Amino acid sequence: MTRYRIVPERSTVTIDARSNVHPIHSETAGLEGHVELDLGAGGAVDPVAGAAGTLSLPVSRLRSGNRLEDRELQRRIDARRYPTISGALDAIEPAGDDGRYRVSGTVTFRGVARPHTDEMTIRAVDDRTLSLSGRSRFDVREWGMEPPRVLVLRVEPEVDVAVDIVAVAEA
Repeated sequence: MTRYRIVPERSTVTIDARSNVHPIHSETAGLEGHVELDLGAGGAVDPVAGAAGTLSLPVSRLRSGNRLEDRELQRRIDARRYPTISGALDAIEPAGDDGRYRVSGTVTFRGVARPHTDEMTIRAVDDRTLSLSGRSRFDVREWGMEPPRVLVLRVEPEVDVAVDIVAVAEA
């Protein structure tokens, strides 16, 4: 399998949450990690070869633009004790003919690991570069976190998380 290193400055995580006052949006670069897979003819992922990978994001990078909300989020996450959100890729299978794949793995947040499966689009940008993108909805209560509350602001427990990853083949 070919190992592709995630390029942190070109890979982003977007988190969208809802509250009773206004939407909350956070976008940050800085994803780190790698993915291992093989590409077949035409740049499609070879699911028979398998896939593996890891990624992580420092919790300190999560910012909404509102210092009060950000401070409460860091407190609820317990960022000093759990400084990263991480994921591990375990399996991949085709989900269509257009570069969509069903990926399975584990998401670890606040020290709690949970299995997760969803779709991602994976495509070869060139012979050394991959683009991976996907979107999932998570309920933070599954990881033992109560949604933030600041004064009258109450954040809903479900958040939408999108990743746009650029990875380059290692020598």
